[in-house]
Amino acid sequence: MRCTNLRTAFLASAFLTALASSSPAQSTPDTTKGGPLDLGKMWTFDNPPKDYFQKTYKFTPDEKWFDEARLASLRFADYCSASFVSANGLVMTNHHCARESGTGVTRKGEDLNATGFFAKTAAEERKVDGLFVDQLVKIEDITKRIQDAMTGGASQSEQAQLQAREEAFLAVKQEYGEKAGWKGLELQTITFYNGGRYSLYGFKRYTDVRLVFMPELQLGFFGGDYDNFTYPRYALDCSFFRVYDNGKPLQTTHFFKFNPNGVRDGEPIFVIGNPGHTERLKTVAELEFDRDLQTPATIQLLKNRSAALQAYNATAKNDSVLNEIFSYENSLKAYGGQLEGLRDASLLARKAVFESQFKAAAKAKNLPADQLKTWDEIAASTAQLRSLFKDANYLAPSERTMGELMTFANVATQFSELLASRPQDAERARSLMVAPEVKDLALEEAYLAAHLAEAQAALGTDDPYVKAALTGPDGKSRTPKEAAAYLVKNTKLTDPAFLSELSTRPNSAISSNDPMLALARIGFPRYVAAARQARQLTQRQEVLRGQLGRMLYDVYGTAVPPDATFSLRINDGVVKSYDYNGTKAPILTTFAGLYDRNYSFANKAPWDLPARWKNPPMELLKQPMCFISTNDIIGGNSGSPMINKNREAVGLAFDGNMESLPGEFIFVPDLNRTISVHTGGIIAAMRYIYKADRLVNELVGAPAKPGSVKK
Repeated sequence: MRCTNLRTAFLASAFLTALASSSPAQSTPDTTKGGPLDLGKMWTFDNPPKDYFQKTYKFTPDEKWFDEARLASLRFADYCSASFVSANGLVMTNHHCARESGTGVTRKGEDLNATGFFAKTAAEERKVDGLFVDQLVKIEDITKRIQDAMTGGASQSEQAQLQAREEAFLAVKQEYGEKAGWKGLELQTITFYNGGRYSLYGFKRYTDVRLVFMPELQLGFFGGDYDNFTYPRYALDCSFFRVYDNGKPLQTTHFFKFNPNGVRDGEPIFVIGNPGHTERLKTVAELEFDRDLQTPATIQLLKNRSAALQAYNATAKNDSVLNEIFSYENSLKAYGGQLEGLRDASLLARKAVFESQFKAAAKAKNLPADQLKTWDEIAASTAQLRSLFKDANYLAPSERTMGELMTFANVATQFSELLASRPQDAERARSLMVAPEVKDLALEEAYLAAHLAEAQAALGTDDPYVKAALTGPDGKSRTPKEAAAYLVKNTKLTDPAFLSELSTRPNSAISSNDPMLALARIGFPRYVAAARQARQLTQRQEVLRGQLGRMLYDVYGTAVPPDATFSLRINDGVVKSYDYNGTKAPILTTFAGLYDRNYSFANKAPWDLPARWKNPPMELLKQPMCFISTNDIIGGNSGSPMINKNREAVGLAFDGNMESLPGEFIFVPDLNRTISVHTGGIIAAMRYIYKADRLVNELVGAPAKPGSVKK
């Protein structure tokens, strides 16, 4: 399951995303490979890849083809993709994108996760409050204006350059917000090539969006986390909504007509959507940092928090907690695949080959000498970040890393210092003192124990912070679990009277013997010092990456697409098998495979099926369900339409295989596969199981009557 935020913000020091080091490799480097297309195929609509498509597929789409493809595609809320698939405003996206929105219209006595939903009539379509879809209707290149603003003062600091950029963004949006053709649109500034190019996008936003069809959770997430990022796959990961305008279904000429028979081996195929985030322009030095420190730390954090939540939910049985566990497990697989890719020496060798090619090409273009130093400067600042990583990462206060109480203890020490040093800012300082809302002490204790275990492993047993935490009042050492239990039991941070004292007496947190406050007084100053230095370095890194992006554009132009930024892209691929697990993957799966998996696991979760699916008609079993292609997708592409050269919808992208996970930093199409729901499978499920004839007729027309001739 692709999610928009694969790069989850669980670590408060997430800005530490660069470093140089090395670790054992898993495979022998292959330096014969590597090149610009390792950066992927996420082409922008600012510069559609007409020549590339013609050269690669002997297909020359005109400007209208790209315009219609863009206007039929949508951004679903702020986390997924979607598309219009009928003239009556029908919108298609994934079940996992629609899950929260869909279940949000549940009425008393209903369980839409268990039963699914189908509006048999237009009157039964249910409006989802707060849901919107965005259609990209205007694009303007604002590169020169933004770059001129950033370089207006030759001696501007990195912070000043970034501030100038933000001010220029605001000025552009204010100006265009009053222009004819732009007024009334949702405006967004888009950064490409890390600052090599900038665009202003204008979106038409539709806010009356109604649920039409959503399968049961067992079908939309069939196989659960076990089958996530795997193939062959059997998930009906689709949902349908409808856009209304002035109380009536939107009438549009911009939509992808359904073709339930449009997938053939080797056929060119195109995905249009909003890939969330890639880092393919990162230098080798930065990727080595991710490999050695940032990604392993993230994985450890995710494992520990997921384990804590699973233990808690064994008795709590809370659906929202279960969704949080799903999110952790999804991220764990994603980061695990990324780390495996980072530890694959052949992939980093490819990155090194391209880096050398890029440097040589930049030098051949006679770019300024100071620009050619960018790689060395990134490596130098990255090395500085390495020395700050432990304190900035493992001592960072966050509810997700150390729990509500310990995080509040850190805030309280900061509050006391502010109040003591700047009494004139008392009210502003007091606003920081929001009392912790501890819902469950057992979960709080588990989070804190995980934090202390991580700190012990990273900082060492002799570290002052670790030693203070793991040494009891009797002077004896204790485990992280024992220490967490002691701290939660003996802190007074849950006492309203004590909290009131903290918020009124300037030095109360500084002088208190509360065990959590005492520990925070050791760790928090170290975190602040490291974080301040890291912030300056990351601002420097951001400017340097912008320089690198400008060089990339100067050297390669639009022949190389920019990193994903949750902006609309079109990417190309072909329907193609691949070798895996000693065998060969079929290009498509069928409903027969769904039932084989269900029976093989004795109808047990997560391979169980609802009652209505138990006795399928034989005709359903041979229908296609999912298929694979070589397209380049990432989180945010969930819900993207898969179209053919005729701009017909032939699939709905919802995931990638395990081999696609290194796509965060490199695109290698050899084994990388996008997994899509087959449009023929969607129609088959609606026709044979859900009896959703109204939707079937809207998508593909009514079936021909016996004995009639279809013209």
